[in-house]
Amino acid sequence: MTQAEIKLCSLLLQEHFGEIVDKIGTHLIRTGSQPLRAIVHGTGTSLDQVKKALCVLIQHNLVTYQIHKRGIVEYEAHCSRILRILRYPRYIYTAKTLYSDTGELIVEELLLNGKMTMSAVVKKVADRLTETMEDGKTMDYAEVSSTFCRLADTHFVQRCPLVPDPPESAEAQPPPPAPTLSINEKDMYLVPKLNLIGKGKRRRSSDDDAAGEPRPKRPKQTAESKEPMPDDGIYWQANLDRFHQHFRDQSIVNAVANRMDQTSSEIVRTMLRMSEITTSSGAPFTQPLSSNEIFRSLPVGYNISKQVLDQYLTLLADDPLEFVGKSGDSGGGMYVINLHKALASLAMATLESIVQERFGSRCARIFRLVLRKKHLEQKQVEDFAMIPAKEAKDMLYKLLSENLISLQVGCQ
Repeated sequence: MTQAEIKLCSLLLQEHFGEIVDKIGTHLIRTGSQPLRAIVHGTGTSLDQVKKALCVLIQHNLVTYQIHKRGIVEYEAHCSRILRILRYPRYIYTAKTLYSDTGELIVEELLLNGKMTMSAVVKKVADRLTETMEDGKTMDYAEVSSTFCRLADTHFVQRCPLVPDPPESAEAQPPPPAPTLSINEKDMYLVPKLNLIGKGKRRRSSDDDAAGEPRPKRPKQTAESKEPMPDDGIYWQANLDRFHQHFRDQSIVNAVANRMDQTSSEIVRTMLRMSEITTSSGAPFTQPLSSNEIFRSLPVGYNISKQVLDQYLTLLADDPLEFVGKSGDSGGGMYVINLHKALASLAMATLESIVQERFGSRCARIFRLVLRKKHLEQKQVEDFAMIPAKEAKDMLYKLLSENLISLQVGCQ
């Protein structure tokens, strides 16, 4: 990890959570996993403040803990997760694009608070939307709940791991130093059945206070009168890996549109949408889809015949980039999207454009040649790139000095 990354993490923690959280988080980034007493000693911060800072960091999934065999709990900060804070605006904008203002505010609340119950999110979002509406209009809880369910169905939000119920035989045993959280994979996107009835409320404006009318006193809520919500203890968080998967899919669709045409990109978009839930973010291929399934799943109003679709699929499968591959002949032909190959092609195109922008088209030609052939001698580079020897030598040295290519000495 570079000093620049550590400094950036420190600035992000300070801006979003304050100096104390920044101090504890940066200390853990620099030192690695440490127990509580070592953090207190290393930062010179009081035990109470360290505990509160760790609670904030754990709430936002920026710090995790692990119990060792001797019962010592060690805390570890994750730099990559802290750097994701930079992408929060993009996550929120994506939710707005896909699920309108309601989806935007749901994701924003989860990102700002780390973890929340569904009922708390629904009420907070309904209140915020009501504030922006005209007088007399309110946002219904049921409408916000519906959008929340759609976000869960498409895996953009997920349940947080819970403390499992202890077995009956373990009642006499002392509790562990820290709870072990777990969740069944099939329950990660299971929305609890809530009957939330109500509408968003507006905050009392300052004009009402200025009128001099005394506010009615609120009755004190005792512990008995305040009943817990049905989803009490079931917390939700934004699934950032799912957002990254969406960004990847959009990049693949845009690449196909630039290389071929809009119809080809819409077919690829449909295939990605059909497999977005069934394919994990790290899988090399999507699930095989038949031509008939793809045809039935095309957007409404996209008028292309089955025969034209088959021609497009054949064209995509025969393309040298191999974004789409054919895996069988049943159902009119089975097709997959080669995710790893698509990402590699996108990365190579990005590298080539960077080299061309910095060093010119001739350097980019040499770089592209080495990238395709893997290993080339200087004479071969001159011949294949059709560049004079002296100029090719200067360009190879320039790429070598920038660590864009490497030199391998062969044995005679």
